[in-house]
Amino acid sequence: MTIEDNLMQLRENIAEAALRSGRNPEEVKLIAVTKTVGEATIREAISLGVGRIGENRVQELLEKYDSYGNAEKHLIGQLQTNKVKKVVGKVDLIHSVDRLSLAKEINRCAKAAGIVCPVLIQVNIGREVQKGGVLPEGLVELAGAMLEMNNIAPLGLMTVPPVCTSIEARGYFASLRKLLHNCNSELCTNMSELSMGMSADYCEGIIEGATFIRVGIALFGKRL
Repeated sequence: MTIEDNLMQLRENIAEAALRSGRNPEEVKLIAVTKTVGEATIREAISLGVGRIGENRVQELLEKYDSYGNAEKHLIGQLQTNKVKKVVGKVDLIHSVDRLSLAKEINRCAKAAGIVCPVLIQVNIGREVQKGGVLPEGLVELAGAMLEMNNIAPLGLMTVPPVCTSIEARGYFASLRKLLHNCNSELCTNMSELSMGMSADYCEGIIEGATFIRVGIALFGKRL
């Protein structure tokens, strides 16, 4: 199947999942994950209407930056503190803030650039030692500290669940949604974004309230 065919199928699936859960499909924003995807293919996807690009690695994002055109740029992978200055001001949203030191550095670089940097807080919902993300019990403390900073704006949460069935993934996504609700209640804030769901489980993410889904293989095919 072509990228156009895959995109059409994705849009149909997104709409169906949203309607099944009583949501407006327009609430769900597709991020095309372009890890290892070539620039010509990225431009093709954008020409077909893809409006958001997600990269996992800072170096790859910078190397392919010109190919993104006017599409939104999202950094969805882990971000090292020493690379923050390379992406602040270049991306529309950082999905993977998981520790106070990283938040402070983003805030510092954003202040130097005279901007406010939108971010998501990554939660290690499956408590996997090999993955980044703040543990659920540390979320309120981290979010509270970030809300006191002037040049970083936490908009919501992001997670990558453990490898599991789609049914199990839905349980993790439901837990993230509840965490966001509880965090908002405790901190009297109104974060609203949930970045959850990838190629194998984006429908489950949508059913549980995802506002961003991060899809690569289902759009571009298997990585080489």
